[in-house]
Amino acid sequence: MSKTFKALSALLCYPSNELKEATDEITGLLAQEAILSPGALKALKPLLADLAEMDLYDLQERYVLLFDRSRTLSLNLFEHVHGESRERGPAMVDLLETYRAGGFDIVGTELPDHLPILLEYLSTRSMDESQDMLANAGHILAALAERLHRRDSDYAAVLAGLAEFAGVKSSADLVQELLSVKDDDPEDLDALDTLWEEAEVTFGPDPRAGCPVNRDPLACMDDNSTLPGVPPKPQSAPASVINE
Repeated sequence: MSKTFKALSALLCYPSNELKEATDEITGLLAQEAILSPGALKALKPLLADLAEMDLYDLQERYVLLFDRSRTLSLNLFEHVHGESRERGPAMVDLLETYRAGGFDIVGTELPDHLPILLEYLSTRSMDESQDMLANAGHILAALAERLHRRDSDYAAVLAGLAEFAGVKSSADLVQELLSVKDDDPEDLDALDTLWEEAEVTFGPDPRAGCPVNRDPLACMDDNSTLPGVPPKPQSAPASVINE
C-alpha cells in the first residue's frame, strides 16, 4: 500500500480548500516514501506551491479549462484509446469488476477509468501490481504529460512522474500516435456545446457523491484510513485491465 498514489490522486482532483491546506503534508509524504524519482519530486514543487498560494477560484477555473473542457486532456483514460466506440463499455465494466474483485467500490459518479479513481485503487495494491497497471496505461500518461507541458501547465509534472514510474517514454510509438491527434481548444464554445450534448454515462450508486479524494483529501494521508464503502485490502491481486 502506498500513500503516494493517494496523494497524486488528490493533486489531480478539483481544487478545494482542503487540498490547499494539505499541500505541506502531501509534500512531506511524497518525499518520505520517495517512490517517484528525485527529479519527478522536484518537478512537482511548482504545482504544490500554486495549490497552496493561488486563489481557490483561479485554481478551479484553471482546472476546468484543462481537464473538463478539453477531451485531449481528459483524465478518463479510455477516452484516449476507445473514444465513443463500442469497446469502451466492456473495458469500463472489466475495470469496474477488477476494482470490486480487489475489494474497492467506487462511491460517486466518476467513471472507473478516471485517473484519480485508478490511483486511489492502486494505493491499496502492491507496488509491482501498481507499476504493471500504470505501464498498461503508460502511453496515455506520457501523452497527457506532453500535452500539459505544451500548455506550460504545472500539472504535467504529475503525469510525467507517473509515466516515468511506469517506465514509458514520450518517444514511444503509442505515445506519438496519441499525440498525433490535434489538441482541443478549451475556448471553442461550439465544440464544448457539442461535447455536452452527448448522453451522460454514470457509474456508482450515489449521484450526489463526488471524487473520493475531493470529499476528504486529508483522510488519504492516514495509514489506517479507508474510503467510505471501501473494504480492507484483499489478499490476492487482479490482473491489469487498462489495455492499449
